[in-house]
Amino acid sequence: MIIGIGTRRGVTSKEVIGAINEALHEISAELDNVHALASAKMKENEAGLLEAAQELDIDIEFVPHDVLNKFDAPSASQANRFGLNGVAEPAALSLSNNKKLILRKKIYGRITIAIAQ
Repeated sequence: MIIGIGTRRGVTSKEVIGAINEALHEISAELDNVHALASAKMKENEAGLLEAAQELDIDIEFVPHDVLNKFDAPSASQANRFGLNGVAEPAALSLSNNKKLILRKKIYGRITIAIAQ
């Protein structure tokens, strides 16, 4: 599974990890099944996101915007103000093998999570 993550600026690793755990719980999945985290290139300096990946010991990939825009986000997104179709869903889909969402984007406080396989 690939977890796509969108965040508000200034999120903490605790917020990110909490959102990931909630999302996994909702689909009855375990952290061990997660192969990578994914987000938009513009988030590559977001400390809370980087710290969460490190704490969870899961690789994170920051997907270039042109790659994100190759995927239609099935859910409406506020990322369009940055010229993106979306962040969480396209990021998860871009790294997944089957290109199938198993959790459409859901908002957990200041974090948006989507999961693909």
